[in-house]
Amino acid sequence: MSDQMTLRRKVYEVLETTEKRSKLSSIIDIGLVVLIVVNIMSVVLESVESMNSRFGILFEYIEIFSVAVFTIEYLMRLWVCPEDPIEGADKNPRLKHMRSPMAVIDILAILPFYLTYMFAIDLRFLRVLRLLRILKLTRYSSAMTMLLDVFKEEASAFFAGFFILMVLLILAASGAYLAEHQIQPVKFGSIPAAMWWSMATLTTVGYGDVTPVTVAGKIFGACVTIVGIGMAALPAGILANGLATQLNRKREVMAEQFRMALQDGNIDDQEADAIEELRKDLGVSVNVANGILETVQKNKIKTKLHFCPNCGESLSQYAKENV
Repeated sequence: MSDQMTLRRKVYEVLETTEKRSKLSSIIDIGLVVLIVVNIMSVVLESVESMNSRFGILFEYIEIFSVAVFTIEYLMRLWVCPEDPIEGADKNPRLKHMRSPMAVIDILAILPFYLTYMFAIDLRFLRVLRLLRILKLTRYSSAMTMLLDVFKEEASAFFAGFFILMVLLILAASGAYLAEHQIQPVKFGSIPAAMWWSMATLTTVGYGDVTPVTVAGKIFGACVTIVGIGMAALPAGILANGLATQLNRKREVMAEQFRMALQDGNIDDQEADAIEELRKDLGVSVNVANGILETVQKNKIKTKLHFCPNCGESLSQYAKENV
């Protein structure tokens, strides 16, 4: 039993991002990333009839090999999930892992292949589903991980923004219907029919295939366009603010790591390796990390200047008492 636990722990450290990263872990990560990219290219090129007729067998072999690898990966992650500090604390860690977003993405990556042998489903539909494998890159991309974290934290704000958009969509479609349904019964004959125009206008796309022709309709359309400019900026503002918050948090984590490493005055090789691993995990560039280090060092020097090196008392407080 102990040997099994040891083996499971080793496999967990290879598959998951832990402090004990090895060359094997990096090789596996790179291999999976390359396989995912090859998969996406294969699915895209397979939609070209000339490419499919010429390299169809190659695309099929790539699909079979990829599904085999992704299936083994999913089963291995399911096996080692009790070693995870968070999932392992749950009463049923494997069930908790299966409900996690990344596990759902993993199962969606292989599900279309097995569905073809279980149900009579349109292959074109399954081909589109296979493109969901691009979401597996989230596991290896700090940028995608940060984006998902933003969506999680700002979910209520995004929901409020889309709720307002839906209300405005219905109001805009209703107004366009009242102004245009008699003149353009085909395009604005009902409120649902007018929703295409209201959606295109509120999102400031304005395809031009459906436009108001009456004076009232044009005035109303101009007002909806102005409101749409603000609505388009609302989700973008929420996303930009969330990304800025995530970046500041990552930089603060890096700064805290530097402060801890500089407590003894210098950064040794072990601390440097740990900082480099953290930098890669957080997706912070080398230039940004060096800038954070310089800031921490400057602040440390300033802090030392404000305190007496012998007694440790604040020099600023001493200066105030002697004024």
